[in-house]
This record gives sequence, structure tokens and C-alpha cells, in this order.
Amino acid sequence: MNYRIEIGHGSGGQMTRRLIRDLFMKNFRNKWLDADGDSAVMQTYGNNIAMTTDSHVVSPIFFPGGDLGKLAVCGTVNDLAVVGAKPEWITAGFILEEGLSINTLERIVISMADEARKAGVHIVAGDTKVVKKGQADQIYINTAGVGTVDDKCLHISSGKKIKNDDVILINGTIGDHEAAIINAREQFFESSRLRSDCASVNQQVHELLNQCNSIKFMRDVTRGGLAGILTELANMTENGIEIKEADIPCNDAVMAFCETLGFDPLQLANEGRFVTILSKDEAQNAMEILNNFNDNKPACIGLITSAHPGQVVMETAIGGKRLIETPWAAKTPRIC
Repeated sequence: MNYRIEIGHGSGGQMTRRLIRDLFMKNFRNKWLDADGDSAVMQTYGNNIAMTTDSHVVSPIFFPGGDLGKLAVCGTVNDLAVVGAKPEWITAGFILEEGLSINTLERIVISMADEARKAGVHIVAGDTKVVKKGQADQIYINTAGVGTVDDKCLHISSGKKIKNDDVILINGTIGDHEAAIINAREQFFESSRLRSDCASVNQQVHELLNQCNSIKFMRDVTRGGLAGILTELANMTENGIEIKEADIPCNDAVMAFCETLGFDPLQLANEGRFVTILSKDEAQNAMEILNNFNDNKPACIGLITSAHPGQVVMETAIGGKRLIETPWAAKTPRIC
């Protein structure tokens, strides 16, 4: 690995996956890392514990629909929720740049506290470091999260129970977060309806797991977008995946943004969306559950197939076929 880190290594695309596989997992290898989930699930003293960690370097730190503090809590809660865990505790480490306004820091901390209360988690430990002016961009936050996992949910992050004809659901529109961040950073459109979907999804996941008996897999749709999640799943399980472009929910503002600037909404990140795979006979019930949550636009977007194993194929809006691939690297860094 005789090369240097590039900004694309943090994009969530193929560059990120290669770095994780060839450097971190190679050297840190153990059975918990090998499971390759959003959180590690471990058994200790007869209990199942899920643990995750994340760093948040979004720019700008305030954006339509959220801010760095809210994002830090949501991202951690969601990584726990989609492995079937009940999020319980979070730690927060702050890297502060000299000269940061205390008022700005307070806004971020209050936002974290508000979102933690909404999600039902507790921020129980933390750390603070200050670096000289110019050695950071205002504020970075690192979080770790711990939750408990019921035995019946231990399979969710692996996808091992996925079968042909299982259906794929998403709990809402795609691309909202990254489009909002890009526009807030670059100011392409001054009076835009672009707004991040940043939200904790643990309550939605909890209701699905309580009322549906055939949940096979969950994953939150973050860096790499829907395309990244589905191609990763196809490679991981060696199943084929078929989706329909016409069924994938996307807000008009995001579609217009992508068409104007040349982005693919399938590759844009979200921070309040997750994919669920479950048996076809429970799909309607799952959709009704998700519809009970405000602002959701859940949709059945595709199914698992024995055809083209390891690949994701989309039926386009005009009736053609398109192979979906993981982006090599995101076009814009620091979105989460």
C-alpha cells in the first residue's frame, strides 16, 4: 500500500472499502470485525451487546434539517438500531479549534442533548481536546455507542437468512442529506427546498422488529447512498438484487438538484433512511408501520433474485436495464 490517503478514502465508496479491507481489517482481524456490520455484536455474561463508533466532520456544521451535534447522535443511534440493537449509551469526544465561539459550541451541545432525549439514549462519558487555530475546522465530534440485542435479532446484520423473492423496503426518500449539505456548502441555489433527513430511526426499527417476524436484514443508507448499500449486500450474500427506478422515492427538489448538477441520487447519502429486507407476505404490514412516522415516504423498491448473483440491476423509468455499482469515491467530502 505504497500510496497516500486521498479525500476519496473517506467517501464510503470503493476507495473506503478497499482501505478498510486491506489495512484495518487485515491488521485488526477478529470475528467481530469480520462480521462487517454497522455495529459489532458481542456476547458477554449471557447478554448480547452491540457497540459502534463514528467521527463527525461535516461542513458546514449547521445545515437545513440539522447540525453537527444532531448528526453525531443520529449517526450513532442508527448504526446500533440497524443491527437490531436497542441503543442505550453514547460517549462524545470533542476536538475543538482555538477561537471557536462558546455560543457555537453550546448550540451544538444543546442539539446533541435534545436528540439524545428524543432517541431515548444517554450521553454518559466524553473527552475534550483543543488544537491550535488552523489545525481543525471549528469542531469535530467522535462518538461511541452501546446497545443491547435480543437473541432473535442476531442475524440481522449478516443477511444470512435472506432468500429469493424477499422484498426490499426503504423508509423514505433518498439523497436528501447529501444534497442539502452540498447546497449549504456551495450555495448553488439560494432559495432551495433541500433539507437533510437527519433523524434517529431507532423507534421505527423497534416497531418493525416488534410487529414483523421475518426481518432478514437492515442497513442505514449513509455514505455511498442506496447504490453502495445494495451492491455491498449483493456482494456479501452473493444474491442478485432487482430494483425499479420508478418505485424509489426521491423528493422533487433532490431530483432537480441532481439533474442540474449531474449527481446520481442513488449515490447520495442519507442520515435518516434505512433499507429493510423481509418476506414478501409481511411487506404490506411493514409499510403500514413505517407510514405511521411523520415525513416518511416508505416504498417497496425491489426484491432478491437468483438471477445475476452478486449484482444489482435496476429497471429504469423508460423500461431499460442498468447495472448499479458502488461509487469509486464521493464527489463531495465531509458530508457526515
